[in-house]
Amino acid sequence: MANVTVNKTAHPFHKGQFEALLNRRFFYAPAFEIYGGVAGLYDYGPPGSSLQANIISEWRKHFIIEEHMLEIDSTVMTPAPVFETSGHVARFADWMVKDSKTGDVLRADHLVKNVFEARLAGDKEARGIAAQPQKDDDKKKKKKGVKAAAVQLSDEKVKEYGVILAQLDNYSGSELGELCRTHDIRNPDTDNEVTEPQQFNLMFTSSIGPTGQHPGYLRPETAQGHFLNFSRLLEFNNGRVPFASAQIGRSFRNEISPRAGLLRVREFTMAEIEHFVDPEDKRHERFGEVRDVVLDLLDRNVQAGGSTAVTKISVGEAVDKGIIANETLGYFVARIYQFLVKIGVNPARLRFRQHMQNEMAHYATDCWDAEIENSYGWTECVGCADRAAYDLTVHSNKTGHPLIVRQALKEPIVSERLVAEFNKKVLGKTFGKDAGVLQKLFADFDEAQLSKIQGELAQGTATVQLPEGKEVQLTPEVVTIERKTFKQSIREYTPNVIEPSFGLGRILYVLLEHNFWAREQDVERGVLSLPPLVAPTKVLIVPLSAKEEFDPLIQEVSSKLRRAGVFSRVDDSNTSIGKRYARNDELGTPFGVTLDFASVQNRTMTLRERDTTGQLIGSIDDVIGVVTELVNGSIDWPEACKRLQVYDGVQAVE
Repeated sequence: MANVTVNKTAHPFHKGQFEALLNRRFFYAPAFEIYGGVAGLYDYGPPGSSLQANIISEWRKHFIIEEHMLEIDSTVMTPAPVFETSGHVARFADWMVKDSKTGDVLRADHLVKNVFEARLAGDKEARGIAAQPQKDDDKKKKKKGVKAAAVQLSDEKVKEYGVILAQLDNYSGSELGELCRTHDIRNPDTDNEVTEPQQFNLMFTSSIGPTGQHPGYLRPETAQGHFLNFSRLLEFNNGRVPFASAQIGRSFRNEISPRAGLLRVREFTMAEIEHFVDPEDKRHERFGEVRDVVLDLLDRNVQAGGSTAVTKISVGEAVDKGIIANETLGYFVARIYQFLVKIGVNPARLRFRQHMQNEMAHYATDCWDAEIENSYGWTECVGCADRAAYDLTVHSNKTGHPLIVRQALKEPIVSERLVAEFNKKVLGKTFGKDAGVLQKLFADFDEAQLSKIQGELAQGTATVQLPEGKEVQLTPEVVTIERKTFKQSIREYTPNVIEPSFGLGRILYVLLEHNFWAREQDVERGVLSLPPLVAPTKVLIVPLSAKEEFDPLIQEVSSKLRRAGVFSRVDDSNTSIGKRYARNDELGTPFGVTLDFASVQNRTMTLRERDTTGQLIGSIDDVIGVVTELVNGSIDWPEACKRLQVYDGVQAVE
């Protein structure tokens, strides 16, 4: 039967085999390799570029099109004042330590994490507990020098290390330095002590113009382009809030010591959304659609208690209980989950972790990271933050350009309040330079203070203390206080921003890892089970012979698939059909069609499914119809098995 179950976990994940496949098939490779390469910079090859383009295409459908977002494309090069105002120049930094003898630079929190994890692994080994499959081959271990020596730790020490690791993101620079001293944490490559942590700003500096008179930066995120264009976006949206803008583009971070492949790079593609919302109403009109989505949540209180235990909870319940701050934040967390699972991330290895207080970005009031487990551990791939009104407020204050919403009220708000009115001529003559101070003082007075002064003035004079302590006497000739009625028909406010931010390179990497496995009967035969939605090539066309009589059929099948919008490739190399299919299993191609001598004679074609290797047969047009539906996701393989006959491996040739 063509529809069989496949055991994808027969062999443990083998990182060396996986990395060799990615390298051999040129998914990506170190940039400038023939010049020796630069850490943290990678080039994508044909399958990697295609996979990234397909992820972006699905992201655009899932978010921009589905949510009617406004797409923008802002510049990478940014004048320095923008990032000075946003706080990035002062705060966009990581803690680094140096090897006390060689001067090698290491990121402080990563050093602590790697050393503690190595010691815990050594403790397990000493206790005879089966170690996890090795994350790196031995050669790499030696090169990096991460020593997992089999040394048993005390139970107290094991617990202490676990608690520290659970809240590592919450430590300040001085606390990381204290950990290095207290626990004798050294550079694993040299066994030398390390210096006190120092802050290192991650932005790449540049200059704009021939004389360099305008200092600038390469952007570390795409977000500022949204905020600086807020007024135009609001006008484009007819002045209505809520609305979201979206952008896909390059960002740059000068990472301290990038090591973990695509997970820590210096140039990368981001996809970011800025959802502008009324600060007094963070409900979302479509929240009901995701209310029942169940997620694994790791909130800040659990982490602060030294644990990493997740809670399975629906988004609706998490918002109702105040675990997730508001409906709009919860809505996007659920939509992020749906997107990641749809493109092929294993939901059992996906969690949402809330930022701890010290870890929160300078602009955020609440933030949840979509973290995905892989051979490097749990990696943040998407951040979803409530940035409040921070960015629009600071840019507005700096430039004097009001980044606000003016909302016409359906019912005008009528209010009464006490108001002080000065006789400017008498005020200036009587108080001179103190006149301005008095006016500002009265503008800040609340209702109770104004009422008190009103009562004193009714008796003849009122005594007021100026900020420097001097007392002055006021008479009704100088100031009068009366109750006035105000009618407000326009409400002005600075919107808050909910920001989902996606690191596409990280998502691409974990997607590849989650979908890699080896055939049960042959551990050397690796397969990438990429969903058809994102697979670089959807259908492989395999002619059995190089004879000329096959050419018209190849062209016909290629043309019909192309017209159906299905991306296909022809493999007419002279290797065996088995090798051709094995090569494309490694590239993640979900379907293959074979043109054999029966195709020439009877116009039949076989259809092969990658994971099961099951084959079906039918007329060329029927097979093209079925494979088009498979690629579009309107049917699955079991349904295809009902539509076409099982192929018995025998060519029906007379």
